[in-house]
Amino acid sequence: MTTPQEDHQSHEQVLQLASELRILIGKLRRRLREESQLGDVSMSQQSVLSRLEREGPATVSSLARAEGMRPQSMAATVLALTEARLVTGAPDPLDGRQTILTLTDSCRAWIASSRAAREDWLARTMETRLTPAEVTELDKAVTLLKRLAQ
Repeated sequence: MTTPQEDHQSHEQVLQLASELRILIGKLRRRLREESQLGDVSMSQQSVLSRLEREGPATVSSLARAEGMRPQSMAATVLALTEARLVTGAPDPLDGRQTILTLTDSCRAWIASSRAAREDWLARTMETRLTPAEVTELDKAVTLLKRLAQ
């Protein structure tokens, strides 16, 4: 059985670890973004592209709800993506007032290339900076991180 002091110390250690993990994940995301070849795509535009890739075609209003944005803001984001030829729209066959948005083929290829560049950078970095034992340890940590993300 643990004492209240040990529980407090353990909780403080977990809080410190949570803080370090949050900061580290932010740094890793920024570093991966640098490797991504995303150019001038904003974070909100990138989020919309990722959602369309994961979940398939969507309307401006459904994207706005999913992203927690006002429909007018989402419309501006979608317009920029359309002008960049990353997204295309077609009338909804069930409701002609709506437009169904999808990724263009060139956008899908660009996303795949960007993902490959990020994964290549990360793999090369792991191979050069970590020992084989550390890679095994990281593999175990990824399993734990997956549980946290659920």
